Amino acid sequence: MRGLTQVAQHADDLDRATAFYRDVLGLRHVATYRPPGLASFDLDGVRLLVEKGAPSAVLYLATDDLEADVARLRAHDVAIVQEPHLVFTDDGTFGTRDKEIRMAAFRDSEGNLLCLMT
Repeated sequence: MRGLTQVAQHADDLDRATAFYRDVLGLRHVATYRPPGLASFDLDGVRLLVEKGAPSAVLYLATDDLEADVARLRAHDVAIVQEPHLVFTDDGTFGTRDKEIRMAAFRDSEGNLLCLMT
């Protein structure tokens, strides 16, 4: 195996979900296909496939400024489920000893849980 190439995420309303991932999260929209009814986005080289038939997945998105991104989500009336908080301090296992790993959680337009992580 060589790595992750695609992740699928559930959407009840493809147009609403496309607008959320493109306009609110700022992901690059690659294509929409009708039929079968799916939209594709670029997640730094990994495809995010949004479609009705997919199960819900928890996506962890990288951020360089957790507080600013949470504020931007709030400005779009996105429901913040968990405020920014410390998850753990890296002991070197994940490459940066003493780096604080912080996270916040929110819901997308379809009710799926997503997290932002530093």
